[in-house]
Amino acid sequence: MKPQLMLKPLCFMVIQAIAVMSHAAVIDTNVSNNNELDVKVETVTVLGQGQSRQVQNINRSDLTKVTPGTSPLKTLDKLPGVSFQSADPFGSYEWSTRFSVRGFSQNQLGFTLDNVPLGDMSYGNNNGLHISRAISAENLGRVSLSQGAGSLSTASTSNLGGTVQFFSAEPSDTFTLSGEQTFGSNKTSHTFARLDSGKLDSGTKFAFSVTRHRTEKTKGAGEQNQDQFNSKLVQNFGDNRLDAFFNYSDRKEVDYQDMSLEMTKRLGWDWDNYAPDWQRAVNAAKGIFTGGVNNLDDAYYEGSGLRKDKLAGATFSWKLSDSTELKTTVYHHSNEGQGHWYTPYTATSKTDPISIRTTEYEINRSGLISDLNMDIGMHFVKAGFWLENSDHTLTRNFYAVTDGSNKNYFLRNPIATGFKQNFDTATTQFYVQDTVELLNGALALNFGFKTPKVKIDAKNLVGTRAEGSITAKENFLPQVGMKYQLSKEDEIFASVTENMRAYQPGVSGPFSQTQTAFNTSVAQLKPETSTSIDLGYRFKRSDIQGSVALYHAEFKDRLLNVANCAGIVGCPNTFVNVGKVATNGLEAVLIWKLSNELSWFNSYTYNDSQYQSNYLDKVIIPVKGKQVVDAPKTMFNTELTWENESFFTRIGTKFTDKRYYTYLNDGNAPSFWLSNLAFGVKQKTLAGLKDVSIQVNVTNLANTKYYSTIGSNGFATSDTTGSFATLLTGAPRQVFLSLSAKL
Repeated sequence: MKPQLMLKPLCFMVIQAIAVMSHAAVIDTNVSNNNELDVKVETVTVLGQGQSRQVQNINRSDLTKVTPGTSPLKTLDKLPGVSFQSADPFGSYEWSTRFSVRGFSQNQLGFTLDNVPLGDMSYGNNNGLHISRAISAENLGRVSLSQGAGSLSTASTSNLGGTVQFFSAEPSDTFTLSGEQTFGSNKTSHTFARLDSGKLDSGTKFAFSVTRHRTEKTKGAGEQNQDQFNSKLVQNFGDNRLDAFFNYSDRKEVDYQDMSLEMTKRLGWDWDNYAPDWQRAVNAAKGIFTGGVNNLDDAYYEGSGLRKDKLAGATFSWKLSDSTELKTTVYHHSNEGQGHWYTPYTATSKTDPISIRTTEYEINRSGLISDLNMDIGMHFVKAGFWLENSDHTLTRNFYAVTDGSNKNYFLRNPIATGFKQNFDTATTQFYVQDTVELLNGALALNFGFKTPKVKIDAKNLVGTRAEGSITAKENFLPQVGMKYQLSKEDEIFASVTENMRAYQPGVSGPFSQTQTAFNTSVAQLKPETSTSIDLGYRFKRSDIQGSVALYHAEFKDRLLNVANCAGIVGCPNTFVNVGKVATNGLEAVLIWKLSNELSWFNSYTYNDSQYQSNYLDKVIIPVKGKQVVDAPKTMFNTELTWENESFFTRIGTKFTDKRYYTYLNDGNAPSFWLSNLAFGVKQKTLAGLKDVSIQVNVTNLANTKYYSTIGSNGFATSDTTGSFATLLTGAPRQVFLSLSAKL
């Protein structure tokens, strides 16, 4: 089935072109607007005062102090409960990015951009895209993290845990040309240019930007490149408002080799794939190993990921009365992707022992979101629905290769197809919530529920993978919350939330099994569900603010994909229900304004996530009482910032505890400290330019050797020999220089 709500990206370009041609750039800077996407940095605080849930924000000031081109997820890493890892210094290399909150992995969280769902942002995505492709980081105005549970209105069916909401920056009310150029380690060149129209006579304002990112890997051969175009239009109609955007991304990234503990000891931290040495790769494919290599999976010639995305959305806000507002969003996303792996397990011919094995993705999804907000006396009522249809095709192909010439482009005409599946996914979700204010607003109580339903129809076109239908639904997932203001500066909050994670089509999930395995297990499968409880205290003084939260989360019917072979082989996964998982933890954050120029940020996390029952995978696997994989038990972040009108410097360091990559906890990546430094000078005006700045960023300041990503090839039951290649090493020290200005 094809998507029914086709929102053509060309429409937005036409709208913008009409706006440009029809109106002169006459600017009125006295008109204000109250749209929630209009981010004014001075009004944004890190802590979510007034919320009944644990909510924290990263503002534009934080986003500008990291290296340009850095993923906003990496900026969130300093917040309590958050663990972010990536093998590259920008945090945008998607094969390696791992983002978890309170032991919830990335594919158990929800993500949106200006209300539009981004899916779970996993690498082999079936219903979304990564934020690094959805929008250039320079165009973000604010990021909001809800650690325990997101709002009921969030368009997500993966958020067993929290949610991350990204909000794009508002087009400026004044005509502005902005530019930024970054140079640095590994021949990095990052270019960003943006034009803001200013507010026109009609009340229209728009902005568009281009981004060009070029960098080489920190080890081995290959580049990680991206080109982006972003645009946004805002039109006011009295009290009503239209927001529309169209974003395009073309990303090509060459992969790092997945490592094991044993490989690192034997081959070194700088070990990578063979490219550009084609002959060595051919020899290895024939069993002729050199330089410490002793098996086929120590290295391949090369791997890479290619993604092209178009994402468009439009939101219209109607002021139906002084107390009622209706907001409706329509969106469309199309994606083409290929993951390349030069495999020695499938030959091109008798004389050419290597072929290129691809995993190919196509996504076409469209959706409609509508929210009604009503302010009725002491009640604030919200209700709405979300509809989405997603058409996803997954293909495993093999392509002929006879030499090491560049093949980092979309390949056509395969020599063989391993499997091909098509998935039609229909999502519906309704919610309603009432917030009641009592005691002159000091006490706020909220209660609501949502009813998600996700149906997947899978069809197997080539190969032996499973097909069929499966539905995940819950008729009543409640959320109850309380906020009580002890004083103007102190408040306590509590919430209880139930959530469900829908089954996943595509690379992983129930349809990644054989048909026999699917038929045997489908009747017993249940979607993952969770119950999350938050209890916390927030305070804010003139020079200090902070929060402390205790939390408990319980999973039911947790589903695991157990890797049964090296990732390049691509054999079917084992899909098992491991029963319950319990999490208990504490989060604390303290921000101290030591002077007008000096501030000190600290966050601490203690997270204990354990499997509560053993599971059956041919034999009983005794995981009861073991720690959940990729869930550090302790994290601590401290960051010191000094800033005035003409200079700033920031230095921070974070401790991350050991992380297990086996379910039996006999394989782990050791704990580590990681430090970063930024400093710069800025001038309001210089040589006819405005907001001129020169900034230096140093990542991994101490040049620490550590494992960043774990689980790059999945998680194993056990790895007593340390030979399971599912780790990626972190980037060494990197230095970048950035210059920016406005005209």
